[in-house]
Amino acid sequence: MNESLGLPISHWRRLWLYAFGGLVLLFLIAPSLIIVPMSFSGSTLLQFPPQEWSLRWYEAYFQSVEWRDATIVSVKAAILTTIVATPIGVAAAYALNSRMLRMSGYINALMTASLIVPVILVGIGTFFIYARVGLNNTMTGLVLAHTVQALPLVMLTVLSGFRSYDMNQERVARSLGAGRFAAFWQVTVPQIRFSIVSGALFAFITSFDEVVVSFFISGGEVTTLTRRMFNALRDQIDPTIAAISTCLIVLSVVLLSMAQLFGRRR
Repeated sequence: MNESLGLPISHWRRLWLYAFGGLVLLFLIAPSLIIVPMSFSGSTLLQFPPQEWSLRWYEAYFQSVEWRDATIVSVKAAILTTIVATPIGVAAAYALNSRMLRMSGYINALMTASLIVPVILVGIGTFFIYARVGLNNTMTGLVLAHTVQALPLVMLTVLSGFRSYDMNQERVARSLGAGRFAAFWQVTVPQIRFSIVSGALFAFITSFDEVVVSFFISGGEVTTLTRRMFNALRDQIDPTIAAISTCLIVLSVVLLSMAQLFGRRR
């Protein structure tokens, strides 16, 4: 009856959709629900559920020089990647939205297609390129590689903000004597700042959590946290990995919550 009259479908008829969505969310969240309790285990092995509770693996993480250095490298790389990828992504989104480029459609498709390229191929290709120019195991090479991965996310996020923004407001400001940059900074940026902040957070998280490309191009004093975690899992079963994973989960939740709070204040 509701469908024939063009009325919204009742919640009762959507129960199967809610149930299916709940199962998908449970499947995605289940690994986190297992890892977090395991990080508080007092055993020297990964156990679920834990037989005894302890903070020994968090202490092992924060007191380890190797883990600390790897964390510092990842934080530096993530911050630098955010600083580099955000302005470039905003500029690319601005150019695509304002149709300043003749081949804007092809550029947009190319940037979007880069997200579906297998990361393992990106890692192998980056490794061979860096081997020729001497950028392997360097912070510069790490930031450049992470920027390439984060840039499409920043561009698409900011571009979605531009879709709901009327560019005529900026044109009016320019017609009243404001320069292009002044009009963009004072009129456009305040109205799309939530998209810019979201894109920057995506860039930070993408860089901090990246493991495949970092496995090929980082090492020595520039070993990232995710690569050291992979090596620890390969060489031995260390419950410290569960503690670090829990910290990464908390970091991601905090950053996304901050973005949502920023959006509500806006």
